[in-house]
Amino acid sequence: MYCLQGLTENEPEETADDPTSKEGPSFPYRLRRPSPADGPKVTALIRACPPLDVNSAYCNLLQCSHFAGTCVVAEREGGIEGWISGYIPPDSTDHFFVWQVAVADTARGLGLGGRMLDHLLSRPAAKGVDTLITTITESNDASLALFSGFARRRKATLHKQPYFERNTHFAGKHDTEWLITIGPLASTATDRPNAQPSEN
Repeated sequence: MYCLQGLTENEPEETADDPTSKEGPSFPYRLRRPSPADGPKVTALIRACPPLDVNSAYCNLLQCSHFAGTCVVAEREGGIEGWISGYIPPDSTDHFFVWQVAVADTARGLGLGGRMLDHLLSRPAAKGVDTLITTITESNDASLALFSGFARRRKATLHKQPYFERNTHFAGKHDTEWLITIGPLASTATDRPNAQPSEN
């Protein structure tokens, strides 16, 4: 599940999901691998981004350590304003699964979600990946805009189907999670002229 905090239904789609359309001040974020020291800030960001599931602090620490190669934080002036967690499924090593996307209200309108996705897929850990997968609920318009924009930039097909269903898997207590499959992925420029240096 995903949260792009601060986006509204009336905000233009390009503002939500197309980092190539941004003009103006230099992109102010440093995109890098997380470390265990980032765990508390990641937890706080996720908590500030409903309806994201708030994982345990221990889960976030594991993501920031064991899965650091497939996760990214967006840092500005020592604060964490963006986060994506993901992993390579053991039985589908050409796929990249995006687990959570969190973008703070302070990062609104900068295309940060799309930039973080591009950054992750440029990592050594994503070598050989040709398909991005994720799950979202149908009501999460901001996330659908993010991944639809990503598919367009990568000239890829987006396919959606029910995956974890409300009654079958969540005992009626959670909306159905739809599996989003995007691929095959075309490469795209990852070095943006307005971006500060990022780290693998």
